[in-house]
Amino acid sequence: MTATHPFESLSPDCVMSAIEQLGYACSGHVMALGSYENRVYQVGLMDQDTPIIIKFYRPGRWTEAQIQEEHDFSFEAADHDIPVVTPIKNDTGQSVFKHQGFMLAVFPRKGGHSPELDYQDNLSIMGRTLARLHNIGASNTFIHRPQLNVQTFGHDIVNYVAEHHIPFEHKSSYLGVTEQILAVAEQQLNNAQNIRVHGDLHVGNILLRDDLAHLVDFDDSRMAPAIQDIWMLLSGNAEEQEVQLQKIIAAYNEFRDFPHHELHMIESLRSLRLIHHTGWIARRWDDPAFPVAFPWFEDFNYWTHHIQDLQTQLEAINQSATSY
Repeated sequence: MTATHPFESLSPDCVMSAIEQLGYACSGHVMALGSYENRVYQVGLMDQDTPIIIKFYRPGRWTEAQIQEEHDFSFEAADHDIPVVTPIKNDTGQSVFKHQGFMLAVFPRKGGHSPELDYQDNLSIMGRTLARLHNIGASNTFIHRPQLNVQTFGHDIVNYVAEHHIPFEHKSSYLGVTEQILAVAEQQLNNAQNIRVHGDLHVGNILLRDDLAHLVDFDDSRMAPAIQDIWMLLSGNAEEQEVQLQKIIAAYNEFRDFPHHELHMIESLRSLRLIHHTGWIARRWDDPAFPVAFPWFEDFNYWTHHIQDLQTQLEAINQSATSY
């Protein structure tokens, strides 16, 4: 018999039951939102026009203490007028809840759109926002949440993928290129100054409203170099990224000294994300949503292109060593 995945028990009735347990009156409207790591739903309420968002955390990924630190970091940012979307607290100040074996949180639904980061002043807005967030992040440390390191984001992933997923014909090439990438990344990150960061600041986690960049989904927040929150804002060729970077630097310097000494880490961090993303899919393959969402993952050609991308990144890492 095939074991069922925990998320398969999240029926609409279960979602509404969780909301009603927290004192809300559901209208009966439940809509699943795009999320693979966790499960997120928009739920209509009887007594208000605006629905709320409920997030069920993936079982076994975070402890309650780690989720609480995620929430507390976003609350701390909001207390300093940094535009973030924070969980809703109940009357006793609680923001992490439990229902039928799941840990969950409730959020207000906020309107807005993902910004075009090369448009007008959006990069400058992000530079100022991140500088202020990093001032908060540097003022304390996470006790329970992890650090971005080469072991968990690199070696553990590579070993799992090599053992369980990669075709035999690609295994040697994959292990060879990742070994070289991780050797450089480890040297760089071992000497890094880590602060609390958002950790996953792609455009999908930025909500632009009223010329303010609201940061959402601190689920991957951890201790890491500040540049981890910056490099994902860059896109295009090297010349375009340099122009974008200069806009971010100028705005960031208004509130915090930009970490120029971390620029040489960008290509290593980009490579770690590439490795980690593949490992993320591999480790979640028992979740029924993943084979449907990523049907190309078991295609032989995917691994050919993945290794080519890693080789390109290795070249970029070597080039960056002489650029900064």
